[in-house]
Amino acid sequence: MSARGARMGGTVPAPPVTARPEDREETELRDVSVVPGDVRPGGALAAERPGAAPGAAELAPAARLWPSLAAVYRAQLSRARVARIPLLFVATFQSVGIMILMRGVVDGGGEARAVVAGSAVLVVAFVALNLLAQYFGQLRASGGLDHYATLPVPPAAVVLGAAGAYASFTVPGTVVTAVFGCVLFGLPLTHLWVLVAVIPLAGAALAGLGAALGLLAPRPELATLLGQLGMSAALLLGVLPAERMPGVVRLARDLLPSTYGVEAFARTFGKDPDWALVLGDLAVCAAVGVVSLAVATWAYRRAAVR
Repeated sequence: MSARGARMGGTVPAPPVTARPEDREETELRDVSVVPGDVRPGGALAAERPGAAPGAAELAPAARLWPSLAAVYRAQLSRARVARIPLLFVATFQSVGIMILMRGVVDGGGEARAVVAGSAVLVVAFVALNLLAQYFGQLRASGGLDHYATLPVPPAAVVLGAAGAYASFTVPGTVVTAVFGCVLFGLPLTHLWVLVAVIPLAGAALAGLGAALGLLAPRPELATLLGQLGMSAALLLGVLPAERMPGVVRLARDLLPSTYGVEAFARTFGKDPDWALVLGDLAVCAAVGVVSLAVATWAYRRAAVR
């Protein structure tokens, strides 16, 4: 402002400010959105979804059953290899000891077939029924089901993956028990390949039952008790010859899922096995397995939302 203008009380207008080129570039960069144009409310993607809420985020697609099942199966199998190997030895030695004990009572024939077949399937019952019931009972009590509930994994994949891993874990012990029993009682080893069907089908039926017991039990101690009772039933009703049982006990034996795996395996020790009856027993095992796994999946959903 000049001295003359100050005496007259006026003001001198300030000279216009010219924006520098770098300031204009910075302003333009701040005005540009970092959100892609096709996901903005007025973008191309929003135009393709007329019912979508403005600004709503796109959800990830639901996980498919088979990839999720494979992932859970691998995780459970690696966990079982680390934590359950000592228990597998216990199950195998238990079955071998029972056969040695029964060798002094049973000479051969149909009773020997029942003892060997029942002892082999008992390994499956010990792991798939007893240990899986304890595992799901502890998982529910410790809040571990909340972890699985937060994962994008279908409930069927969790139950089937755990059941399949525990059933697969019984393969070495079952084969060792069957071979030892055949040598001990002088039974043929020709048709031991039928274990390829007996182990997964009987394992599915018993694992589904064990998972359902563990998930439905209100306390882990009760789940452990139910698993032990189920394994004891498989021991008493599967290893002992059916011909020496009373009628009521035979009826209870027919209700046990492992019975049909024992019957299918025992029939293959004959000189000329009736394969139609073997397939019938395996079909019953498969049907019971489907039902028990479906019940276990329902029990998992019920326990996960509580």
